[in-house]
Amino acid sequence: MKKIVLFVLFALLTFQLQAQQEEQEAPPALRLDQGMTELETPGFNLKLVKASQTIAALQPKGEEGFDFTPAGELQNRAENEYYHLGDLTLRLRMEGSKQWQQFSTAENRVPVTSLEVSGDMLAAADISNTLGAGFPIQAKRYWETEAGTLVLRFEIKNTTGQQIEIGALGIPMVFNNILTGKDLDTAHALCSFYDPYIGQDAGYLQVTRLNGHGPALLVTPGENTPFEAYKPLNEDKTQRQITFEGFYEWMVHSKAYVENEWSAAEPWNPPTSEILNPGETRNYSLKFVLSDSIRDIESTLIEQERPVAVGLPGYVLPMDQTGNLYLNYHSEVSWIDVEPAGSVVLKKKEDTPNGWKSYEVRGKSWGRSRVTIHYENGVSQSINYKTIKPEMQVVDDAGRFLTTEQWFDQPDDPFNRTHSVISYDYGKNEQVTEDNRAWVAGLSDEGGAGSWVAAIMKQVIQPEKEEIEKMELFVDDVVWGGLQHSDGEHKYGVQKSLFYYEPDSMPEGTYSEEVPYGGWSSWDTEGAADLGRSYNYPHVAALHWGLYRLSRNYEGYVDNHEWEWYLERAYQTAEAMMEFAPHYAQYGQMEGTVFLKILMDLKREGWTEQAEKLEATMRARAEVWRSLGFPFVSEMPWDSTGQEEVYAWCRYFGFDAKALVTLNAILGYMPTVPHWGYNGSARRYWDFLFAGELSRIERQLHHYGSGLNAISVLHEYRLNPDDMYLLRVGYGGLQGSIANITEDGFGASGFHAYPSTLRIDYLSGDYGQNFFGHAINTSSYLVNHPEFGWQAFGGNIEEEDGWVTMNPLNSSRNRVYLSEVGLWLTLDAGKFESVALNTETGEVQLTFESATANAPNARLRVEQPADISGVDTYQPNEDLEEERGAYVIPLSAGDNVITLSE
Repeated sequence: MKKIVLFVLFALLTFQLQAQQEEQEAPPALRLDQGMTELETPGFNLKLVKASQTIAALQPKGEEGFDFTPAGELQNRAENEYYHLGDLTLRLRMEGSKQWQQFSTAENRVPVTSLEVSGDMLAAADISNTLGAGFPIQAKRYWETEAGTLVLRFEIKNTTGQQIEIGALGIPMVFNNILTGKDLDTAHALCSFYDPYIGQDAGYLQVTRLNGHGPALLVTPGENTPFEAYKPLNEDKTQRQITFEGFYEWMVHSKAYVENEWSAAEPWNPPTSEILNPGETRNYSLKFVLSDSIRDIESTLIEQERPVAVGLPGYVLPMDQTGNLYLNYHSEVSWIDVEPAGSVVLKKKEDTPNGWKSYEVRGKSWGRSRVTIHYENGVSQSINYKTIKPEMQVVDDAGRFLTTEQWFDQPDDPFNRTHSVISYDYGKNEQVTEDNRAWVAGLSDEGGAGSWVAAIMKQVIQPEKEEIEKMELFVDDVVWGGLQHSDGEHKYGVQKSLFYYEPDSMPEGTYSEEVPYGGWSSWDTEGAADLGRSYNYPHVAALHWGLYRLSRNYEGYVDNHEWEWYLERAYQTAEAMMEFAPHYAQYGQMEGTVFLKILMDLKREGWTEQAEKLEATMRARAEVWRSLGFPFVSEMPWDSTGQEEVYAWCRYFGFDAKALVTLNAILGYMPTVPHWGYNGSARRYWDFLFAGELSRIERQLHHYGSGLNAISVLHEYRLNPDDMYLLRVGYGGLQGSIANITEDGFGASGFHAYPSTLRIDYLSGDYGQNFFGHAINTSSYLVNHPEFGWQAFGGNIEEEDGWVTMNPLNSSRNRVYLSEVGLWLTLDAGKFESVALNTETGEVQLTFESATANAPNARLRVEQPADISGVDTYQPNEDLEEERGAYVIPLSAGDNVITLSE
């Protein structure tokens, strides 16, 4: 008996070893050893893996070494649960069942069955067997061409005797956004980002290269394939991290998800499913089209006879502004739906000269709205809008929330934070005084400094005496001598956090047991006091600079120190960054534009020694950037915030070629599409880890990249006023920077793009960096579009007797750009009531709001950044005093009008 038992155990062990050996020797699921099939279309050279007939390479012709897909990772991604272009996911249920069954071509791959091809077919396969055991229908996949265009088509047939409901159908969009292991030069040469227009039948995906160059790839709907939802493909095993955002799925049907995982969210589009009767077949297809450049995407779509929508000034609608919507499609509009009903009102206008359908658009109720255009040929196009309060009111609400709900004045706080604007949890309606991430509760870094940065920048554009008094308390009680050292060898250095985790040195009860302290983010006193993180310095510099501007240009707002005190500290903070944080200071900083603002004010004040020293300091940094191919690294391997400061200094020092490299990189990840969440939304996907309530890697909509990168894009537009693409992208980012402020004034760090969430993040986090970009960039633009006529970005216009008059309605009302004459008008104090341009004489008439106790004078700067042929220098017709380069205009309680002429 004992021998029998030993024999059985030996046999089992031998069987296990053989099974393990066979498993180790078995080829990877993708079976790359079986080779590739090389194919060609007019636009692409492509390769298919023979065993799976999924894409192994998709190269635009004439672009040696570039591939839209992660072909270089193919060997590393050859196992099960790695998705590729050409895969398919489904959720199905049989008639009478309430349970959805899930199927995927990548979960457990087996070789597909090749089918004969003919005509325009390039490759074909029955993929039913690789969709898994129990798959109840037949599925075939075709790679083919249609009028020379590459097409991916799936044919789904119900071979059973029962009805089958397709509750979810997803087509994985696998393009090369894997930055892992690549330096910046390599990444910009090889990698792409992609952004969706989740617009139903009119939807598309744009795949743009990191360097911003063409060609761009467009994925557009073919037969029965509306872009209903955009799902993160978290099932893919490629490690998602700071260097890899993850892949996504084009969702044709999404009902099975909305009923389950996504039930708590309000979807972008109504969820659908499809019923397949016994014996019925349905086709789904996508087309792959090349656009010569990013700027040509809309013209390429028109050539492809796709519906194109252009919203001006964008898709964030302040209630007091009139927008416009233009539609280009060969079918007439049958009717338009708005959900919620009445939230947005559209009024038909006369078509444009080239036949664009034209509508006036007004937002009527706060929140998200979906406008769906139904065309006579059965095509439906959805456009997602966000209606907000008038911009002045949005910013006023934010200032009130920051200085009341977020005002921290707890007596005897052990971390010396009393009299500060502290982080806030909107979901819990409470201040964040503790967090595992020390900086979030410690008033520094981005996630903790964000709220008070927003509070001071609000004062720069909309000063309120009571709110400014609190910022003065913050400077004297918390910053000076706390966050920023006031004496000793580290004078002007900025530390990483006031809050720290050191339970052995603090009284019992200081730290809550509910907070999961521990790990690298729970800094002790030494870590919190570190001065070596350069990204903290622009925050404090902006604080001092903001109070300097208020003290210098207004009367009676700032009492605790003279303007010189603040300007000196702004300057010294900029210099201290290079002294105490030289490692990270070699990179572009978020909010780094403030250093250029400080330099300009030093020059205006005649502080020559300080100005020369700061300019030399910054030039040394810019010279390094000029020497690099792509100078956008940061503490992260890839980043989208350093470009803001890199662009600013490169333009200032005349390194124009590097400034354009920077701009093109921004345009590579900052799209314009007919959707408020993605329009002008710069690529950010990891900051929720460091400053979010929902801590995960995820495409963040209108995180601070929107507001910061808009600075560069709009500056470039003012140099090139014929390039309307720049204005649309930049203004989308500018408006996106306030789109996530709630109805009662809470500033959220960003909006969650996950279809299971689709809401703001509830932690204030690093929102202030976004608002910084808004505050120094908010402006109104009067433009004459060659097709759409006169347009106001940030205002309303009237045309009469040769005059075009714009009433600026942006959040500051102190900056206006007139593109026809390249005129950039800014106010250091005062507000514009209206700006009028005589289209015949070029004369400009400015009307200012009445005098106030704090602003008895307007202080006007007149600049012409664009060199427009035939336009001479503009000057006021009146004899006005100049001070620090600005015209001083005494204001009265009545009319305040001046004229400018060439």
